[in-house]
Amino acid sequence: AMTQLTLTSSGAHPLKPLVESAIQNELRMVEAGIQRTEQRLRDFESRYGMSTQEFLHRAEAGDVPETLDFAEWEGESRLIERLREKAATLQTVHIAN
Repeated sequence: AMTQLTLTSSGAHPLKPLVESAIQNELRMVEAGIQRTEQRLRDFESRYGMSTQEFLHRAEAGDVPETLDFAEWEGESRLIERLREKAATLQTVHIAN
C-alpha cells in the first residue's frame, strides 16, 4: 500500500529541498540511534552470555528474574524494532516533483 502526502507552502522558497533535507537528517538521526541501541544490546549479550533473541524467549517464558538490567534490555530490544521500522519507512520516501 502506498501512502501519499501533499504539502503546500505559502512561502516563496522551494519546499522540495527543505523536505528532502529534513528527511535525510531524520534518517541520519534514526541510524545513529540504531547504532547506539545495537551497541547497548551487544553489551547486554556479552554481560549475560546470551543473544537478545534467547533473552527475549527466556523472558517471555518467565525464566529470567525481573531486574533493572533485564527491563532495560527488553526496552532496548523494543526500541530497536521501532527505529528499524522508522528507518525503513524513511528510506522508501520518494518526492515526486
